Amino acid sequence: MLKIAFHPIYKHPLPKGHRFPMEKYELLPQQLLHEGTCNDTNFFEPSKPNDRYILAVHTPEYYYDLVNITLDQRAARKIGFPLSETLVEREVIIADGTIKASEFALKYGIAMNIAGGTHHAYTNRGEAFCLLNDQAIGVRYLQNKGLVNKVLIVDLDVHQGNGTAEIFRNDDSVFTFSMHGKGNYPFKKEQSDLDISLENNTDDATYLKILKDTLPRLIDEQQPDFIYHLCGVDVIASDKLGKLSMSIEGCKERDKFVLHTCKARNIPVMCSMGGGYSSDIKIIVDAHANTYRLAQEIYF
Repeated sequence: MLKIAFHPIYKHPLPKGHRFPMEKYELLPQQLLHEGTCNDTNFFEPSKPNDRYILAVHTPEYYYDLVNITLDQRAARKIGFPLSETLVEREVIIADGTIKASEFALKYGIAMNIAGGTHHAYTNRGEAFCLLNDQAIGVRYLQNKGLVNKVLIVDLDVHQGNGTAEIFRNDDSVFTFSMHGKGNYPFKKEQSDLDISLENNTDDATYLKILKDTLPRLIDEQQPDFIYHLCGVDVIASDKLGKLSMSIEGCKERDKFVLHTCKARNIPVMCSMGGGYSSDIKIIVDAHANTYRLAQEIYF
């Protein structure tokens, strides 16, 4: 059964005029239920995890400054959100959604988080809407529980996973692969284990050829026993914050290839949604919904 993390706090409203499309977190599960891709039993509600799971990734100083809302103003501005207890609670619960979805992926082969993909969060700071790195927290949870050894992170958001690269720098147990827009934020990139920087206006054919040439080889070389897939839909041409030129169908083919590859090799995969910033919310929801439709089609 496909298990999907969703909590009402995911749709926590931001100040009027903020460009981050929070409504997608409410509309996406509604769409999946309306069209029959999912039913109520597919969804589970995460809660607050034990602090030790977060502290396995983030420094105590940074984490408790978040929890106590004592982060200095300069650090808070880099995050991009007005800091509040509700916002921090939201990020903590997102991390628990990824922890629990990781366990479900071990059981069912795949699991998803409606939110997450907060790959700009470093060990000791947040930036670009990301406070806590949910997939890094999931990795350390599985490893510390002795459930997995080698992990491959496949980050296909249009923005480089700079925080993830920093967290796992010099860690041979986690291979970080980021395929992103060369001209996109962050403008000062970190070094992942493998970075593929794409030129502006990269189209479906070019993108998919690179991915299909790269991912199977990486899996053969690294032999992971678990994969995290960050499947942001900000790669599509209409995205306000992206500079690539993929179609919705090309984005769907991207995720189809990743999920088919994981299924064929019997490697569990956990998916966090990542970015999507098209002006038309229907495009964002439909592009994200494709990943869930594919998960049901390929695995169940």
